[in-house]
Parts: sequence; C-alpha cells; structure tokens
Amino acid sequence: MFSLSPEQQCRAVCGLNTSDRCDFVRMNPDCHSEGGYLDYLEGIFCHFPPNLLPLAITLYVFWLLYLFLILGVTAAKFFCPNLSAISTNLKLSHNVAGVTFLAFGNGAPDIFSALVAFSDPRTAGLAIGALFGAGVLVTTVVAGGITILNPFMAASRPFLRDIAFYMAAVFLTFTALYLRRITLAWALGYLGLYVFYVVTVILCTWVYQRQRSMSLVHSMPETPEILSDSEEDQVSSNTNSYDYGDEYRPLLLGQETTAQILIQALNPLDYRKWRTQSMSCRLLKVAKLPVEFLLLLTVPVVDPDKDDRNWKRPLNCLQLVISPLVLVLTLQSGVYGIYEIGGLLPVWAVVVIVGTALASVTFFATSNREPPRLHWLFAFLGFLTSALWINAAATEVVNILRSLGVVFRLSNTVLGLTLLAWGNSIGDAFSDFTLARQGYPRMAFSACFGGIIFNILVGVGLGCLLQIARNHATEVKLEPDGLLVWVLASALGLSLVFSLVSVPLQCFQLSKTYGLCLLLFYVTFLIVVLLTEFGVIHLKRV
Repeated sequence: MFSLSPEQQCRAVCGLNTSDRCDFVRMNPDCHSEGGYLDYLEGIFCHFPPNLLPLAITLYVFWLLYLFLILGVTAAKFFCPNLSAISTNLKLSHNVAGVTFLAFGNGAPDIFSALVAFSDPRTAGLAIGALFGAGVLVTTVVAGGITILNPFMAASRPFLRDIAFYMAAVFLTFTALYLRRITLAWALGYLGLYVFYVVTVILCTWVYQRQRSMSLVHSMPETPEILSDSEEDQVSSNTNSYDYGDEYRPLLLGQETTAQILIQALNPLDYRKWRTQSMSCRLLKVAKLPVEFLLLLTVPVVDPDKDDRNWKRPLNCLQLVISPLVLVLTLQSGVYGIYEIGGLLPVWAVVVIVGTALASVTFFATSNREPPRLHWLFAFLGFLTSALWINAAATEVVNILRSLGVVFRLSNTVLGLTLLAWGNSIGDAFSDFTLARQGYPRMAFSACFGGIIFNILVGVGLGCLLQIARNHATEVKLEPDGLLVWVLASALGLSLVFSLVSVPLQCFQLSKTYGLCLLLFYVTFLIVVLLTEFGVIHLKRV
C-alpha cells in the first residue's frame, strides 16, 4: 500500500466543508510551504470568504505576473551584466562561464529543493523526478527558445561534450533508482563527476585557445580569417547588447556632487525616453519602477565597457551595507538572518555593523571620479545578490503554482511535470533568453546543459552526502514512483538522443526549425502525460 504524498494529503482540503478548510490548512504541515515569505494556501482559505475565491485566485494571478516581471528585470539588467563582468575580469570563455557561474545562479532553487527533499526517503525519489522533469523542460523549451530568438552556429566539441556528460549523469541516476539506494561512494561519485566536467571544460577551452594562437602565428597577415567563437560573440555583443547605463545617464554634464550622483544613480526613469514612448510602454515602465529602484539600491552592477566601469561612489558604498543584508534576509527566506550569535546579536545586525565599517573605509579612501582597483569585486557581490533575488522570486512563484494546483485539484504527477517544473525553471528561462537576446546564444545554450548537469550531479550528490552525514548512515533509501520515473526518463532520453542526432546533421547550425521541433517534442510529452493521467493511455508499473 502506497502512502499519500504531501500534495495528495493537502488536496483533501477541497473536499471539506468551507468552515473546516482554514483549520485544516493551518494544522496540516503538508499544506505549509518549505520556503518563501507568504502562505498562499492560508491566504485563500482563511483570509478570503468562500464566495470571494475567484477574487483571491485573480489577485494571485496578478501577483504571479508581477513576479515574472521581477524575474525579467533582475535577469536582464543586473544578473547578466554582472555575469559578463565576472567573465571578462576572470578572462573566462563563454562556455566556462555558462557551466560555472550561470549554472550556479540558475540552479539555486533546484539545489535547495533537492537538499530538503532528500531529508525524507519517501520524497527522495520525487526530488530526482523533479530534477528529471526540469531537465526535459530545459533541454526542449529553453534550448528551443534560445535558437528561435537567436539562431547560431553551435561549437561542436562543447555540444558533444555536454551531451555526453549529461547522459552519464542521467544513467547514474537511472541506475540509482533501479537499485533504490545511493551509497556514500555513489554520492561522492556524483560530485566527482561534476568536478571532472568543469575541469574538462577548462582544459578544452585552453586547448582551443592554444591551437588558435598557433594558427594565427602561422597565418599570413593579409589572409582573411573566419571569426572564432569568442570573436563572433564579441562582435555580436557589440552590435546587439543592451546599454544598461544609457537608461540612467544623467541629463546634465559637468562636475557633480556626491548627493547628485546618488540621486541620479537611483533614478530608474529616463525622461527623454519617457516623452517618446507609447502609452503601453509607459504603463509597463510605471509597473517596473518600484522593482528597478529596489534593485538599483541593493544590487551593484559593474560594466567593463564604460570608462568608469559604472562606479557610483555613494551608491556603491551604500550597497556595501544593503547588499549583504539582502543576502542574509533572502537566503532560506531569512532563517539565517534572524539567527542570534551567542544569544546576543542576530546575524543581520552583525552584517550591518561590518558592512557599515567597510562602506566607511571605502567612501573615505576613494573618489567620485575614478573607480578603485578592487571595484571588480562588486560584480561578485551583485551576482550573488541578483541570484538570490531571482531565487526568492522563483520560490514565491513555485508556492503560488503549488497553491493553485491544490485549489484546482491537479494530481501530483501533472503538478510536478507542469506547474512545479515550470516554476523551478523560470530563473533558467529568463536568464538564458536574456543572454540570447543580448547576443550570447552560445553561453545561454551551454548553460542549458551546464545548469542541469550541475543540478542533477550537485543536487543529488550533495543532498545524499548531507543526509548520510546527518544520520550517520551508509546509504540513502529511495522509494520512487515507477510511472513518474519511467515517463520522465524516457522523455529525457529521447530529447537528448534527438539533439545528439539532429544537431550534427545540421552541421551544428541551430536554426529556428530545430527550436520549433524541440517545442513540439515538449508539447507531445505533455499530451502523453495528460492522457496517461486521465486513463486514456495505460502504462504498467515496473
């Protein structure tokens, strides 16, 4: 006899009398969200009368759309610029940046979710299933969307390398599910495989650059040459990249005071553009103003293409206090921020004191005109802060989608493969689509595979390793749902095989047709899942 999952237990609220629903939601721990700041189910059943349920759902949908707006603004104007700055300062290729920094930013929600899920053997299999579902979504919808937005020539060796490593990761997970356990050596093997993957990416990039430099030495100066990957990306970025500072460029030139610099740096509105915009664009801008102001206040942005590298002395010093505070208050929904050190001071107070001291030293040791030598470190601070903003917004999106699934009585299978998978991959989609529009399709496409390789190897490996260490056990037991696992594994395997066969046949020129085929594959996958859910297609349990 199979035990009910938390979603199935919580969905029972819809079968109760309206007067009993509020108490059920408050008393049942399965109806409580693991993270986030708002309890959406309690809001629906406790703060809205039953006759106003449509109003509550409508408000949730509007809040959901606004969260999408927050994700888009954060990814486009803060996350991706800092990623580019980090890549430039570390002199990383786009492939290396995609499988490290961007993979970390994209995979934060999935990693934290996996760590929590592996704490219970009954949900460990569901955690792996969720990672598989996100893999199907990212390798079809996100990868297909990138090629539709900006068709490009894929680098053959990085593509084949990523496909091979991801297939190896899927095979490891598939075998673990078949054996119904993950041992200590197996968990360490997951982490070791990811380290080997990153080292392979770095070595391949070094070999490519060495071969290219040797070919340039032996080439004739007057011989025209085909642009390399990095040169093409540089040209693309120069022609298609978004000028992040243009929107905030001051109207008056000349010597500015510290107060004027701070006011202009915090102003998200360009009055010259405002006069020429249509009414719809103005309404959208008004909706984005609070988000942009909050992000400007909390997230530093470094732009290597500017002479001053976007150095705003008063604002950057203020961000030394506010950004670390945001980090501790958004990490795990502020749990670590309110923790008291020695029973005396909470963590957030210590962060404010240290940040204020550091900001004071920076303010008096620098000038308004020239950025300091260590200004590039602000890119790392901005990257972490924007990544956690994306993580916090994506967590709220997942919680809203979960609540709507309970209200509309969606099954655990459909909810996991659709709403929850979409919610967990929102950060990936916004970040990768933004990079593609800005002329970095290779980095975005590399992040599709680098991100899900990171999620499945680090999520499963680190989650099981922490669980083994916490319980002093030798292995983690898995209790997977056979139907869910086999459907997910089949779909993910077919999507990888399709890309492995079709991309070389196109000579690695990824076109819009390839992207549309991936989207069609995902739609077909959803149709099969829905037909199976409603009993039209019967699949036997294995």
